[in-house]
Amino acid sequence: MAKKVVATLKKADSRNLVKVVKMVKSEKSGAYTFKEDIVSKEFTDEFFKK
Repeated sequence: MAKKVVATLKKADSRNLVKVVKMVKSEKSGAYTFKEDIVSKEFTDEFFKK
């Protein structure tokens, strides 16, 4: 799965895209989960503020 994402991000037209991973703590169980997304470089701060 990671190879496909890396290959997609290396295309010439998608140079401004980055993969971001955020660790989120569950309210019910207290366990941590990871939220992953591919966003533009300009919107990375907005992703982490959510």
